[in-house]
Amino acid sequence: MSLSRRKFLGWIGAAGMTAAAGRKASAATTHHFEGYPDSMAVLHDTTLCIGCRRCEGACNAVNELPAPEVPFTDLNVLEEQRRTTSKTYTVVNQKPGRKDGPVFVKKQCNHCLEPACASACFVNAFKKTKEGAVVYDASVCVGCRYCMIACPFEIPTYEYDSAFSPRIMKCTMCHPLVLEGKLPGCVESCPTEALIFGKRDDLLKIARQRITRRPDNYVDHIYGEREMGGTSWLYLSSVPFETIGMRMDLGIIPAPELTAGALGAVPMVVGLWPVLLTGIYAMSKRKEKIAAEEKAQALATALTEADEQAAAKMDAAMEKAKQDKATAVEKAVKEALEAEAKARAEIEAEAEAAAAAPQEAPDEDDKDA
Repeated sequence: MSLSRRKFLGWIGAAGMTAAAGRKASAATTHHFEGYPDSMAVLHDTTLCIGCRRCEGACNAVNELPAPEVPFTDLNVLEEQRRTTSKTYTVVNQKPGRKDGPVFVKKQCNHCLEPACASACFVNAFKKTKEGAVVYDASVCVGCRYCMIACPFEIPTYEYDSAFSPRIMKCTMCHPLVLEGKLPGCVESCPTEALIFGKRDDLLKIARQRITRRPDNYVDHIYGEREMGGTSWLYLSSVPFETIGMRMDLGIIPAPELTAGALGAVPMVVGLWPVLLTGIYAMSKRKEKIAAEEKAQALATALTEADEQAAAKMDAAMEKAKQDKATAVEKAVKEALEAEAKARAEIEAEAEAAAAAPQEAPDEDDKDA
């Protein structure tokens, strides 16, 4: 079935507007979510992190990600300022700051209490779980990548190298393991307990106790307690957070309150989106069909040309063989005639020599007899 551009645009103008009228937006709301009770979280105490990169290796193994170009035992990469990618859910960066040495900071999805990625997603591909993780459902994702734009921490990444089934990739807080009562991979692998997993409320109490007991060792702030409405990944630091690459301009207002007005047109987009995808799919299929037909025609032409060339080469080879055979026979006959003529000449020469030789006189004895 072919689909003209005019018909496709007509569908958007007619069917699309009708569909949009009866649908509600999934993204953006003015409702303030206070968080799930007993939600889990991770506390990252940067004063205890030694930059061993074991958390990176554990994350790679648990999530079955591709092996990195640089092995996890190579600590030279800490000197680079890295960010998460579709193949790397967490990275540790080295930052200057303390007099006695650098500060090591682990970066991954912060699993906001009210995620900006979820508020920007109109198909509910992202959701905050009661366990604390922000999880992603690739089966409903339409690839709009609004989540990448919305995230203030620049975490979600896109599989640009996966042409047929691209996904948004990010840290899952090892949600499947947490559901089994296990620790996230990075937390379990940390040799210095720079990462602690537990109930968010309990981790906040632990963080405040550390600040109170050692005020000279910590900045009087728990990063993630209120940033963007709060996150499930909390940080402690001995130096100002802005010096170790943490944003301090986010405020405490949750993302949905900031995006509610901006995404007011999402219902229309939601209604038009299936129609748009249908049109794109139809045009893509037609393009693929034409490409397949052109490829088949090109292949048939190539095969015909190949057959013709093979037949021509065969004819040429047969003709050459025929000519070579005729030449060989002619040469053999010529050589035979030459040999015969040479033998005849030798015989004639011997006969002439014999005829020309003088005859001997008979002996006396012969006469008497």
